[in-house]
Amino acid sequence: MMATKYGNKKVMVDGYKFDSIAESTYYGQLKWLKQAKQIKSFKLQPRYLLQESFKKNGVTFRMIEYVADFEIHNLDGSIEIVDIKGAPPTEAFKLKHKLFERLYPEKLSVIFHKPEYGGFITWEDLKKLEKKAKPNARKAKKLGVPTSKRKRA
Repeated sequence: MMATKYGNKKVMVDGYKFDSIAESTYYGQLKWLKQAKQIKSFKLQPRYLLQESFKKNGVTFRMIEYVADFEIHNLDGSIEIVDIKGAPPTEAFKLKHKLFERLYPEKLSVIFHKPEYGGFITWEDLKKLEKKAKPNARKAKKLGVPTSKRKRA
């Protein structure tokens, strides 16, 4: 399999091509949740229009779309959009995220696969944990503790 532009290995599962092992693992979890009747259904690679194409001064500007990894339909009728990330979100993603939040009522969850934190974790929770870990690293540096002796979070 080919690697993606972010260095992840593309993976084939059930005839679907995923951009990373983490994404294919999440797909497996969704299949299990659907089979266990914990969710109603889910879609792969749903597309959301963020801006129509338009013409200005004779130049056509292409539409802007956001393609998420998953759209989950919950038993209570709510819909959650999920994007699996393996690296910090790019500036392009952050902009599309803002546009999505402005235009659509569905919840957009950005999820990372971090085994050191127990598996899948939301971007918000990951930022909180990393923020909590940073003061300890700075404190160790101030105290002159050699890098090799510092506690790992």
